[in-house]
Amino acid sequence: MRVDLFDFDLPQDLIALRPAVPRDAARMLVACGNKPFADRTVRDLPDTLEPGDVLVFNDTRVIPAQLEGLRGEARIGATLHKRIDLRRWQAFVRNAKRVREGDRIVFGAGVSAIAEARHADGSLTLAFEGEEPVEVLLERAGRMPLPPYIAGKRETDARDREDYQTMFAARDGAVAAPTAALHFTPGLMAALAERGVATETLTLHVGAGTFLPVKAEDTRDHAMHAEWGRIEADTAERLNAARAAGRRVIAVGTTSLRLLESAAGEDGTIRAFAGDTAIFITPGYAFRAIDGLMTNFHLPKSTLFMLVSALMGRERMQAAYAHAIAAKYRFYSYGDSSLLLP
Repeated sequence: MRVDLFDFDLPQDLIALRPAVPRDAARMLVACGNKPFADRTVRDLPDTLEPGDVLVFNDTRVIPAQLEGLRGEARIGATLHKRIDLRRWQAFVRNAKRVREGDRIVFGAGVSAIAEARHADGSLTLAFEGEEPVEVLLERAGRMPLPPYIAGKRETDARDREDYQTMFAARDGAVAAPTAALHFTPGLMAALAERGVATETLTLHVGAGTFLPVKAEDTRDHAMHAEWGRIEADTAERLNAARAAGRRVIAVGTTSLRLLESAAGEDGTIRAFAGDTAIFITPGYAFRAIDGLMTNFHLPKSTLFMLVSALMGRERMQAAYAHAIAAKYRFYSYGDSSLLLP
């Protein structure tokens, strides 16, 4: 499909630079089938869902994956993208033309890395020196990797260390937050449990590739970056049992959705999963594993807007986004939410 079919005009003042306070005070646009759109808040979620529904969260934890350093006198910026092994990460590098294989980049605070192979997408492998775990080095020298549409408008600060992390964050490895879950609080989780809504978790380490624009003119020519994920066998069994009993499985975030769909067979059975996924969901895709999605509002012409268009229909999502813009919903990572129930 043509990528320009997924374009829309978004006023820049609707891009959220900070999250709602408290988190569950964010607005939530409910799109259920062809019913009129409903303007709610995230706090209304327990009343919006049915007893027996299952929400699936991503428990990845964002690491401070942005680094600034020097190769000689040249200033180099690096955003880690995907772990290769214990000491090596694939990274998108600013000023990459000044870096050759074998060069040493000094990031400060005793953190340095050797540039290794250059990948087809222009990224580099960085091999970190020393014996301390890379996560320890990043805590010392790194910054939270805010999306470009936020970082281009203000400096990353200490508040982002907490704001850009969900309450479910448990497993280090993401370089972007699973932002749909940023809206959840312990109080909201208690209200959902009282309503009879069940919860499950999986892990997908979100990569920086999620922010890359789609440069192709046709979706068939766009290559997704791979991300690593895991679904435990007992989690898969419970999700399959829920769907067999007629209960709805609702992914919290496109990351949870993409991993569930990667783990589902042709018959819709979700299986244990551990490995990379580069699934690219566009209109025409037949969903196997989920019955709904809670997600923030996405970039024009992005793979994520294509995904929600596949779930709800492109015209329906264009109408939903037009409604959200007219009603001044806040967009993107720190923005408001939507509940999509096809």
